[in-house]
Amino acid sequence: MNRRRFLATARTTIGATVLAHPLLSSAQSYDMIVRGGRVVDPSLHKDSVADVAIIDGHIAAVASNIGAGAAQEIDATDKLVLPGLLDIHAHYAQDAQGPHICLSDGVTGWVDAGSAGADNIDDIVAVARSAPQPARVLLNIGRQGVIPAGDTADLSLADVEAAKAAIARHRGYVIGVKARLTAGVTANDTEVLRRAQEVASYFNLPVMIYIGQSATPMGELVALLKPGDIVTHMFAPPPNAIFDDDGHIFPEILEARRRGIWFDVANGRIDHLRWDSFDAIMAAGFWPDTTSTDGFSNSRSAPGVIDFPNVMSKLLNFGGMSLSEVVACGSYNASCIHAFLRDKGTLNVGAPADIAILELRRGSFDFLDNYENVRTGEWRLFPSDTILGGRRVPRV
Repeated sequence: MNRRRFLATARTTIGATVLAHPLLSSAQSYDMIVRGGRVVDPSLHKDSVADVAIIDGHIAAVASNIGAGAAQEIDATDKLVLPGLLDIHAHYAQDAQGPHICLSDGVTGWVDAGSAGADNIDDIVAVARSAPQPARVLLNIGRQGVIPAGDTADLSLADVEAAKAAIARHRGYVIGVKARLTAGVTANDTEVLRRAQEVASYFNLPVMIYIGQSATPMGELVALLKPGDIVTHMFAPPPNAIFDDDGHIFPEILEARRRGIWFDVANGRIDHLRWDSFDAIMAAGFWPDTTSTDGFSNSRSAPGVIDFPNVMSKLLNFGGMSLSEVVACGSYNASCIHAFLRDKGTLNVGAPADIAILELRRGSFDFLDNYENVRTGEWRLFPSDTILGGRRVPRV
């Protein structure tokens, strides 16, 4: 059993016990009931048609044909009812509308992954603080954040002391350090990663590394990671991808996963996902731990991203993963990475009532990689409704 499957089964015993004891008796009334949807919650090993009842902003019961009434009811017939989606690599904080747009697409928790460095982190944190859903930030080790000239192409921008001061100033919201290790961004990726680790280790935080066309082979880079760190853009093509010319995952990558390193999708727009790389990695059975968009507030106009459910659909159509496994990557697995998400990614009784209601449509749908290559798939997930803390969110 690999970690992905282990995570998906981790709450089976607790879930079975708690679900036997709803928070209210059937004679009482709930605040909201989502009725008749296909409830898919990998944290509870649940995939069946059921009602979800909510009271005081928390899940009160998940059961068939709940007899009680509710102040508000949502008909989810022929729709999927999932734990709220968690996007651990996004850039929604670059725009005040970003958090609201992704929320209406089902994202009930997110992490801005390195938009800003020590010099401009204040504005990004302010957006995260004001977001309707829980949100946090990874600090870019480059003190100016993402810049056209390359975040750390000038190595002096990887300023350890400036980064430490920025994290100390926003300790409650900066939860990790981001290092973009790719061509044009840094000329010395191992030194940039070393500095990122120095900062992160000082606060006992994870590092996320952005890969794709790095100067240093991936085997050498992952050797510098510690348990809890994250490799994002895992489907990036060669040179220096996570697999060799024969499509085999490098032994150092397999060992990194065993050591507790996470591997994340981060679809993005440029250089991050190519179908042949995707095929090689998925065929090797090295499935992602988490799904993320690398999305912005305007991603709906980017055909390769669109929204979180669209990225999930790629795994569902072309990755050999079941619906439950895809949902785990977009919800429960992500909740295991960052402490602020620990009570998310589940519909367990007592958990916050964060719910994504999606439509799973069958037809002929085009999906793009980052190189304008198009694939046609049979299934696509579409946002329908979002519930955050027991409240229905308007579609933006």
